[in-house]
Order: sequence, then structure tokens, then C-alpha cells
Amino acid sequence: MDKIAVLIPCYNEEKTIGKVVREARAALPEAVVYVYNNNSTDRTAQIAEEAGAVVRQEYKQGKGNVIRRMFQEIEAECYIMVDGDDTYPMEDAPRMAGLVLEKNADMVVGDRLSSTYFEENKRPFHNMGNSLVRSSINALFRSDIRDIMTGYRAFSYRFVKTFPVLSQGFEIETEMTIHAVYNNMQVENEVIAYRDRPEGSESKLNTYSDGLKVLRMIFRMFRQYRPFAFFAALAAVLLLIAAAFFIPVAVEFLETGLVPKFPTLIVCGFAAMAAIQSLFAGLILHNLGMKDRRDFEFRLQLVERFMRGREDGDAV
Repeated sequence: MDKIAVLIPCYNEEKTIGKVVREARAALPEAVVYVYNNNSTDRTAQIAEEAGAVVRQEYKQGKGNVIRRMFQEIEAECYIMVDGDDTYPMEDAPRMAGLVLEKNADMVVGDRLSSTYFEENKRPFHNMGNSLVRSSINALFRSDIRDIMTGYRAFSYRFVKTFPVLSQGFEIETEMTIHAVYNNMQVENEVIAYRDRPEGSESKLNTYSDGLKVLRMIFRMFRQYRPFAFFAALAAVLLLIAAAFFIPVAVEFLETGLVPKFPTLIVCGFAAMAAIQSLFAGLILHNLGMKDRRDFEFRLQLVERFMRGREDGDAV
């Protein structure tokens, strides 16, 4: 088992990957640097290998698919994940690793937004999108994560081996954050420097399509992780609709003693029943979620026991 593993997912980063690998090896001499090449059509893999990285291939396209492969194959006490585009200075990595190895952090978030991100990043819609996603996650999950979309993070062994990767693309950072917050894992925010991509290096992100994917991910995971809040809100909307249609019918009945709009009354009844069903669905899913969290805590204990067993075996 490695003490520290630096994980670099890469797709067509020949202009920067060599520098990133060399800086990672200089900042963390005890670490093993892994570059996972994701169908690059340039010299990314060759340059990474020449710079001293262990190069492996992931043929299923998408950052989420690469992270899944990395987390499955690599075993380390601490994992540092960084992009291969040279936007994150590696001198911040030892502090992040220290929070995992010495302070028991499960995930360390490299916080760009509190430092140089808004000055360095030249894409205004990315700035707005990062702020919107951060505000949405913190409001919906009652958390205080300073940078949701950062690609610079450190992880513990138990986080990596209990995180179910579902995303295929750049939504993976959002999924990681929500998983850690929901399962009450120790998350630390570490302010890091950020620099824009060097000239000639192109971003793989599409501001609009990838932004919509992230918003769909937030919606889906809010429904999954906080079902009672989600379905209670839906029930409230249905009750408001039922009341809005019922009040005119009720007023007319009180004035004339007649109910001439029976179809409207029937619709009100169905909307009210749907609201009740939604509320009970939220309660049932909430209880199932509590059981899942108890099962997750048990899985954490198994991972910790396995980790201690590996350490004892290495010591012998």
C-alpha cells in the first residue's frame, strides 16, 4: 500500500502534464504519481511516463469513469487528486496530505474560490456557476463547503473505498461533496492558489451542457439523500394547488348551497390525495435512508478494520 498516491486523470494534456508530474514528485517525494490516460489523441501518456509517473489507461470516456477506475485499483493511506492542466500549484499538496494523515480528515477540499480563482479565471459564466453550485449545495445540505467544483482534493482510504462512483463526467466533484456531507465524514477546507490554464491549453468543460449536468445531479441527489424534505415540498405544492381550486368552489357552495363545478372538486380531491401520498413516500424513503446510513457506518468499521490489519501486516 502506498503512503500517498497522487491521482491525475488526463485527456489531451500534453502541454502541461509533464510539469504537473514533476511538481507533484518534487512536492511529495514519498508519493507515487499515477496518470490515468483517458483516450488521449496526443502525447499525454508518453510525456507523463517520461516525467516519472505510473501511466495506466481508462478507455471508457469521462472523468467520473476515470476516477472510478483509480479508486478501485489504487490503495494508499492518502490520495491527492489533481487535474493535469497545471491550474493547481502542487506546493499546497503537503498541507492537504497532512490533514488526512495527521488530522483524520476524510476529504480535504482545495478551496480556489477564497483565493485567486475569480481573478485568474477568464470565463465569467464559470465564476457565476461555481458560486451558484456552492450556494445550492450548502443550502440544501446544511454544509459549509467553500468550493464544490474544485478538482484538487485529498482523500482518506476509508472515503475512497466506500464512495460509490455513479457519475460518468465532470459532475463527479459534486457527487463526492454530497456523499461526504451526507455521511457525516470529516471535511476540511484548505485555501489553495489557482492559476488559469497556460496559453495553448484548452478546457474540456462546456459551460452550458456541463453546468446543466451538475444542476441535474444536485436535484437528483437532493431527492435521493433528503427524500423527506423533497417530497414534503412536493406535497406542499400539491396542497396549494388543491386549495387554490377548492376555495372558489367552497365560497360558491356557502353562498348558494350548490356545487356546480364537480370536475373541479374532483381534481381538488385527487391533488390532496397525491399530496398525502407524497408526504408518506417521503417518510418511508427517509426511514430507508436512515437504515442505509447505519449500514454505511458498519461498512466504515469494516474498512477501518481492514486498514489496521494491513498496517499490522506491513509492520510484521
